[in-house]
Amino acid sequence: MARAVGFYRALSFRQLYGGPDSDFTSFAVGPGYLNLQLDAGSRPSPGWGRIVFWVDDVDVMYERVVATGYRPTAAPSDAPWGERYFHVRDPDSHELSFAKPLPG
Repeated sequence: MARAVGFYRALSFRQLYGGPDSDFTSFAVGPGYLNLQLDAGSRPSPGWGRIVFWVDDVDVMYERVVATGYRPTAAPSDAPWGERYFHVRDPDSHELSFAKPLPG
């Protein structure tokens, strides 16, 4: 939990509940929430998934991620489907995408 909380705090997610020593932590994400639950006895399940966070400025978010010492998979780029984005993995290997629609 401590690694995950440190990661999301470093990216300026606003913590609502819990913390590094808690079994449950909640962060505000726009009008919603990102909840983290510690389950020390479980093993990660195979599979793939990604959560997308819409941000006002993808490049500013990228610089924030890099400044904290985390390494995105690539620099921000403009996708043919109409958004600017980049991906990074949190300390538990969950894939995050930070994106913004391109002007139409």
